[in-house]
Amino acid sequence: MGRNVPHRSSFKLTDVTVNIPSSKRRPLVSEGTTSEENLASSRWSTIEFKIYYAVALIIIPVMVWIPVSLSSSSHPNFPFYRSKLSDGWIMGRFVDNSDAQYRTFRNNIPILSIAILFHLFFKYIASVMPAGTQSVAPPKLKILSPSSLRFNLAFSLVTIMLLHGVNSLKIMLILFLNYSVAKNFRGSKLGTVLTWVFNGAVLLGNEVFEGWRLGQWFESLAWLDSYAGIYSRWYIIFNITVLRLISFNTDYRWACNRRETDVEDVEEIKELTEKQRQSISHPDSMYSFTNFVAYVLYPPLYIAGPIITFNDFMWQQPPTSTRIKSYIFRFIFSLLTMECILHFMYVVAIKDRKAWVGFTPAQISMVGFWNLIIIWLKLLIPWRFFRLWALLDGVDPPENMVRCMANNYSTMGFWRSWHRSYNLWIIRYIYVPLGGSKNLVINTVIVFSFVALWHDLTFRLLAWGWLISLFIIPELLARWLIPSVKYGHKVWFRHIGALGAVANILMMMGANLVGFVIGAEGMKFFVREVFGTVQGLKFLLAAVAILFVGVQLMFEYREEEHRQGIYRRC
Repeated sequence: MGRNVPHRSSFKLTDVTVNIPSSKRRPLVSEGTTSEENLASSRWSTIEFKIYYAVALIIIPVMVWIPVSLSSSSHPNFPFYRSKLSDGWIMGRFVDNSDAQYRTFRNNIPILSIAILFHLFFKYIASVMPAGTQSVAPPKLKILSPSSLRFNLAFSLVTIMLLHGVNSLKIMLILFLNYSVAKNFRGSKLGTVLTWVFNGAVLLGNEVFEGWRLGQWFESLAWLDSYAGIYSRWYIIFNITVLRLISFNTDYRWACNRRETDVEDVEEIKELTEKQRQSISHPDSMYSFTNFVAYVLYPPLYIAGPIITFNDFMWQQPPTSTRIKSYIFRFIFSLLTMECILHFMYVVAIKDRKAWVGFTPAQISMVGFWNLIIIWLKLLIPWRFFRLWALLDGVDPPENMVRCMANNYSTMGFWRSWHRSYNLWIIRYIYVPLGGSKNLVINTVIVFSFVALWHDLTFRLLAWGWLISLFIIPELLARWLIPSVKYGHKVWFRHIGALGAVANILMMMGANLVGFVIGAEGMKFFVREVFGTVQGLKFLLAAVAILFVGVQLMFEYREEEHRQGIYRRC
C-alpha cells in the first residue's frame, strides 16, 4: 500500500499548472481521445522538439532582455515616464507601481494579512466555545457547521459596517428584497425571471445613481453620506455580490423542485466532488436568511471572489494541509514574480506615457506582451490571496486562473481558464438553462453580452463582447471542418492546428492590446511600423515562426497532461 506514496509525491512536469478537481477524469469524445490507445506517444525527446527547445532557449531570454533594456535609466525615453516610478526594494531599483488597480491591492497587503489573522483567530475562539444550539441538519450531511455559519454571519456584518458604513444598510435592504423574491416564489419560473429583473435593476441603479447617496433623495439625511466607511464606493464591487444573489435564488428554486430522495442519496457518497457540491441541493432549512447573508457577505470572497455558488459554499470539506501549503507557495511565488517584473520592466509606465517613440516593432510588441503578463498577474495575485484566505478558513472556492497567460492558444480555452469561477457560474445559470450547445452561436452572443454589461454598462464593452463572440466563430468553424476525432491521427493535423492557433493568438493579443494596453492610437502606430517597413515585415514573419514553436510546446504539454489522465479543457 505504501509503495505508491513516493511516486505520487514526485514532481512531474504537469504539476507546474495549478490542479483543479475536475481535471482528473476520463476524456470526452469531443476532446479527441476516447481511450488510452489513442493517446500520442511522448515527443519530448524527438529531434523536432530538441529544435524547439533551442529556439525557446534563445528567444525567451531575448523577450526578457528587451523590456529590461528599455527600462534602463540610460535609455533616451526614460525621462518621459520617470515621474510614474516609485522607490523600490530590490537592488536599489525603482518600482513601476503606477497601475492604480494593482497598487491598491499591493499597498494594502499588510492590512489584509492582519485581517486574515483576526478572522482566523476569532473563528478559532468561536469554534472552541460551547455551542448553544444543535445542528438542524442531519449529522451525516457534509455541510458547514452551524457555529462556523454563525461566526461568518457576525464577522460579515462587522466587516461590511467597517467597509461601507451607512451604505451597509442599503446592501442589507437589497439582500432582504432578493431573499423575499426567492422565498415568495419558491420553485416558480417567475421567481427566476423576477430575480434577474431585480438584480439587473440594482446594477443599473448603482451605475446611474452612483450608490444611491442619501443626499440625492433626502436633503435632511445628506450628513449620513459622510459616514460611508473605509470604502465608500460599495457599488463598484457589488457586481460580484449580484452573482451570489442570483446563485442563491436559483439554487433555492431548483431545491424546491428536487426529488425527495436527493438529500438522502448524499449520505451514501463518501466525498463530494466539486461538481456535486454545486449541483446537489440542500434541505429546505439550509436556505435560511442567516445562511444567505453569511454566504453573500463571506469576508474572504466578498471583495473580489472567486465566485462560489450557494450550494457549493454549504457543501464544504476542509482542504488538506498539504494542499494549503502548496497553495501558499504558489501565491508567494506569483507575488515575487510580479515584484521582479515591476522592478525591472517599467512597461506600464511606458504604456501610460506613450513613451514608445523610436521603438522597433519587436520592442513595441514586448511592451504590449509584458503589459498583458502584468494584467494577468494583477488579477491572479488578488484572486489567489482571497482564495488562500478561504482555504485557511476551510472553504474551497473554484480556482480562477488555471493557465499562464502565455500558455493559451484557444479563444474558448482562454475564456474557460481566465476567470474560471465566473465561467462556471455562467455555464450553470445562463448557458445551460438557455440550451447550451444546441444554440451555440446565439448563446455565445448572449453570454458575452452579459459578460460585457456585467463589467460595465457601456456600449463600448457591449461591442467588445460582440467582437469576442465573432473571434470564437473561426475556431468553432475549424473544429467542425477538421475535427480532431476524425483527423487527429494524421501527420499534418498538429501542424495545421498550430498555424490556426498562431492566428488565434495574434487575434487575441491584438484585441487585448487595443482594449487594455496601448489603445487604438498605439495599435495604429504598431500596425504602421509592422506592415509599412521592411524591418516590420521581417519581425512579423519571425513572430509567426516563434509563436508556431510556442504552440507546438503548448500542444505537447497538454498531451502530457492527457497521458497523466488530466483533461483541463483549456
